[in-house]
Amino acid sequence: MRISIVTGFFLPVPPVRGGSTEKIWHHLAQEWAAAGEDVTLVSRRWPAFPDQEVSGGVRHLRLPGADHSSSLVRNLWQDFRWGLRVARALPPGDVVICNTVTLPAWLRRFRPRAGRVVAVAARMPKGHGRAYGAVDLILALGEPVARKLREENPALAGRIAPFPYPIDWQLHAAAAEAKPGPGEPAVIGYVGRIHPEKGLELLLGAAARLAGRAGLPEWRLRLVGPAGVAAGGGGESWWEALRARHAAALGGRLEWSGPDFDSASLARRYGGMDIFCYPSVAEQGETFGVAVAEAMAARCAPVVSALACFDQLIRDGDTGLVFDHRAPDAEERLAGQLALLVVDAGRRRALAERAQARARAFDFGPAARALLHTLGQIGSNSP
Repeated sequence: MRISIVTGFFLPVPPVRGGSTEKIWHHLAQEWAAAGEDVTLVSRRWPAFPDQEVSGGVRHLRLPGADHSSSLVRNLWQDFRWGLRVARALPPGDVVICNTVTLPAWLRRFRPRAGRVVAVAARMPKGHGRAYGAVDLILALGEPVARKLREENPALAGRIAPFPYPIDWQLHAAAAEAKPGPGEPAVIGYVGRIHPEKGLELLLGAAARLAGRAGLPEWRLRLVGPAGVAAGGGGESWWEALRARHAAALGGRLEWSGPDFDSASLARRYGGMDIFCYPSVAEQGETFGVAVAEAMAARCAPVVSALACFDQLIRDGDTGLVFDHRAPDAEERLAGQLALLVVDAGRRRALAERAQARARAFDFGPAARALLHTLGQIGSNSP
């Protein structure tokens, strides 16, 4: 089968500047190429890479892109311009997978030889269902996304397939051997964009409350991720102000290392965490939680906000803990959940072991085979 995969306009592939989308689809492209499929991957032009090459069996096309902006309107305009460039460059194929906003809405009409159009709904739909009426298949990262698409356009019901983002379970499970030993401070970790929608104000506020509790074992708060707007963060000034607000309470307990774009190195960072906290407040943004799944695979005990997107990963009290981020006392509730796991190492380990077993269901190998089967069903009658 001839498969084209289109990523967004602002990050390169291979994912030397990070990005869950870029990392996941690069891995899937390599899996499919190894299985004998004809795979083309379209991504942003980058100084370190040629505009065209075949690597790992995958044909790469790299086109001029642009940096991410804090302006939604500007990003949508760049997404549209990117789609125009992509449409002109796409080879004839059976299926084209679009990790973009505007391209799926019109690609089939203007470039039918590219193949059946598959849209990836990686964010909560905001009118996408009405715009994607001509799309052949929509990959929904979770049931809340699928439900919203059906509400926007009931005619799509038979064209929506579940697709929780896969992870490299083996890589992260191996990294679990780097856990802090007995007697070392418990590490509460976060990996992701340093952005207000990720609930980091709640996390630092909860950590400050935790610091004020007497009699707790030693602990540290370790954050990994980009703060700059171009990398999807909330901006250095916002982050510096937040850190300064809690500096007196947290002292040396807070560690921030910036982003880590190497998959193996990042897996080791997960492995060095005991508790993984992902307190996102992005009601209309989060759709799965790749970082949560990776941390679970690395045998961390997860603590997450009460967003519906985490339901397919976390069963409260079994594979993780959930706190109500909407409550007036959300900071105190989060601090309470973190304290439970800091104090009780046995509970923490048991929770982490069940979380690791749950995360195995999202490993790349089974996910790649299942999705390839789904694509084969719609691609067999390509235009």
